[in-house]
Amino acid sequence: MTRHGLHRITRFRSGPRRKAIAIGLVGGSVVAGMVATMMPLLANDDLSIRAAADTTATTVSQDGDNASKPTLATCATRCDGNPRGGREAVIEFGVTTVPSTAVNVRATLRVYAWQPFAATVTAHASPLSARESRPPLTSAGAALDRVTSVAKGFNEWDVSKLVTGNGTWTVSLAQSGLESRIYWASVENRNPDLRPNLLISYDLGASPTVAPTRPAPPPSPSGSPSTTPKPSPTIAPTRTATPSASGTLPSGKCGSVSDKLVPSCGAWWGMYNPAGAAGGWDHGKAVTDVEKQVGRKFDIVHRYHDFSNAGSNGAFPDTYEQQQMREGRLMFFAWESRDFSAGITLRWSDVYGGKQDDTIDAVAGRIKAAKVPVFIGFDHEPEDEPAKGSDADFVRAWRYVHERFAAVGATNAVWVWTMMGWSGHNSRYAGLYPGDRYVDWVAYDPYNFHVCNGSTVWRSPSSTVGDFYRWLDDNSIGADKPRMLAEFGTNFNAADLGAKQRWFQDFPAALKAHPKIKAAIYFNSAGMTSRTSTCDMTMNHDASSVAGFTQAGQDPYLRQPTGGIR
Repeated sequence: MTRHGLHRITRFRSGPRRKAIAIGLVGGSVVAGMVATMMPLLANDDLSIRAAADTTATTVSQDGDNASKPTLATCATRCDGNPRGGREAVIEFGVTTVPSTAVNVRATLRVYAWQPFAATVTAHASPLSARESRPPLTSAGAALDRVTSVAKGFNEWDVSKLVTGNGTWTVSLAQSGLESRIYWASVENRNPDLRPNLLISYDLGASPTVAPTRPAPPPSPSGSPSTTPKPSPTIAPTRTATPSASGTLPSGKCGSVSDKLVPSCGAWWGMYNPAGAAGGWDHGKAVTDVEKQVGRKFDIVHRYHDFSNAGSNGAFPDTYEQQQMREGRLMFFAWESRDFSAGITLRWSDVYGGKQDDTIDAVAGRIKAAKVPVFIGFDHEPEDEPAKGSDADFVRAWRYVHERFAAVGATNAVWVWTMMGWSGHNSRYAGLYPGDRYVDWVAYDPYNFHVCNGSTVWRSPSSTVGDFYRWLDDNSIGADKPRMLAEFGTNFNAADLGAKQRWFQDFPAALKAHPKIKAAIYFNSAGMTSRTSTCDMTMNHDASSVAGFTQAGQDPYLRQPTGGIR
């Protein structure tokens, strides 16, 4: 996600994984992926499974019935002055829906803490029963994963060594480095969103009849940089899985586009690539440089603008965007209620209270004068903007801006409502939705951060985009609206340098499996992440990534037959 073009990482955002099943506690230890000798064919959506039972293991009799409490506890052997006061959280899950053809199974345990602590907490396979009121501590099973500091919110452990498929799995959490209790939300907690859950992801596979051949890497685009690193020697085979995209949005002959910019089949392919001082803040060249790398023009160019109404930040469409529109690209203006240069954040009450009317009307006038449809979104990811006001304030401000555009006749503005899509905010999204009358597209920002946000889970494209997609379906938010990935991205995997290329190769299949997604825009910036030896979210950080991204952009599903060189 971004804020003025920067990633805003949420440490425990449970973005979609591979085929994931969230499991509730049931017994047994958490087990992960058997590596089968099968060729993965297609990654499915993820599900979050809640715990079936949980308790706190301890020899402290004063604890009472730990199986019925709204909290779990962990503590070192010496705890709060008691030399035998140790406690372990014991959590049971029942997994029943992993298909027999599942391969590359991964399992992530997620448990919520209300405060941060300087403590190490290790997840173990557990021989204890999570259904006993106060089971005695015993020798821990195999260590699965650990967190070296406890964060406020959901903490995650990779328990894939334990959870290999269907069954009952029990895991215990053991604490060290802090001789005070840490409390965690239990399955009895009154807030169901805080209860422990197990996220299982997998790919669907089938035994191959012949070994897949390894094609040569895609040829370098003619406009590639003069110095290009050698592609990875482990170029992944071309992906051929193409699930049906027989969604109901929209109807019509391929090649037609609605007045709200919905393509009749397939999806738009877009890019956000920031300009910088080194390039003279040339926002046009920032895009064409990437287009030369990947050998095609992008359908959508994404830019972030503010309420300054001045310069390239606020006086949009600027000259670069006007040229990009003349060349046939669609513009997406993410309009933020702040002043980037001055470091000023506006309140939504300033917007609907009339203090920004001159700016709103000026922008509306320029949008109207563009005479072509453009995407525009007011304050993307508002759930992460507490300083701006309440959810109701956001809705009121959105409607106010929308109505002022309508009043000046800027009906070519296509309104995109963009959320983070993080499950931790699911309870708020209905209250943040301005209503079908005010929204044309529903968008969200899924990422496969991998280790960039401290997780160890590698999420396939389908699982990355699938979680919030399914939540929108289940909760009927913008049910008839086309969907957009206003931002998406992936890290690389230092342990598997071909993984990022394969992720891009798999991306078109993920879109076909989620046919309401009619546009996908890559966020090509490090943003709030840091480029390190294990973290780089850009799509062009090495040759193999460029090769995979290039291949994705050549898929017919992402090449709209609408003229130009797209």
